Amino acid sequence: MEELEQGLLMQPWAWLQLAENSLMAKAYITKQGYALLVSDLQQVWHEQVDTNVVIQRAKELNKRLTAPPAALLCHLENLLHPLLKDAAHPSEATFSSDRAAEALILRVRSELSGLPFCWHFHCTPASPFLVSQHLIRPLMGMSLALQNQVRELATLLRMKDLEIQEYRESGATLSRGRLKTEPFEENSFLEQFMVEKLPEACSISDGRPFVLNLQSLYMAVTKQEVQVGQKHQGTGDPQTSSSASPQRTDSQLVVQPEQPAFSALAPSGPEKEPVPPCRDLSCRRSRGRSHGGSSVNVLRSQLLEMLERSCPSSP
Repeated sequence: MEELEQGLLMQPWAWLQLAENSLMAKAYITKQGYALLVSDLQQVWHEQVDTNVVIQRAKELNKRLTAPPAALLCHLENLLHPLLKDAAHPSEATFSSDRAAEALILRVRSELSGLPFCWHFHCTPASPFLVSQHLIRPLMGMSLALQNQVRELATLLRMKDLEIQEYRESGATLSRGRLKTEPFEENSFLEQFMVEKLPEACSISDGRPFVLNLQSLYMAVTKQEVQVGQKHQGTGDPQTSSSASPQRTDSQLVVQPEQPAFSALAPSGPEKEPVPPCRDLSCRRSRGRSHGGSSVNVLRSQLLEMLERSCPSSP
């Protein structure tokens, strides 16, 4: 189903004006199944099915019709394509919607091979992940992209003002006075926009302005999301290596328990020059006991020697 999920994400939204209400929808259909996403700007519904569900539902809704699942899916794509992607050519089918409990049923009626064909899309509430993937994250990306675009345009306008000022200082004049403009002031422009244009810009209505004007930017943002996801999959999941690192650390602690304990007990402070190998009798006794004694005795003797060097006895 990964192909259906990625394919649906990269589809644009379409605006559907049905007799009952208006909806935003997107769909992706392959030979293996289809995925559909519908929203009325208050709720989001989703359906994703494979060929087994297609065969079973076709038998229930079209008892006189027998066709392979690939043919049924191809027919559904031909019915939805004019509705979702080519409004200039109306679909031959009739569409209606009906809500049952928390589900949304999108009904389609048409003909297939001269016989009546009926199909019901049973859409259930979409998961928070799908809502974020198809709406929240793309809309946030679009907002940031438009903000960067505004900044670039403001910079370009300031450069144009400097160019015009240089022309004027060199003696150039306008042949048509109506083309004269005032230098661009970004803060004034933004304040005026908030007062005069913002109410109109925020008129979301039923989603039609978003569908008609911003789908190229929406598709560019979702395409970027898919490419980033594929890149992360290609490089491997970073959590896998991070989850394995504590196991390696634990194994090192088991094999060498003395090392962290000795490091913790070592006196802190500036590094000292390495101490040459000890040649007094105490060291020899320590080496002699190390062959037959335990590692604890060796550590104790080494610790005493370090303490004697770091804290010399008073005269």
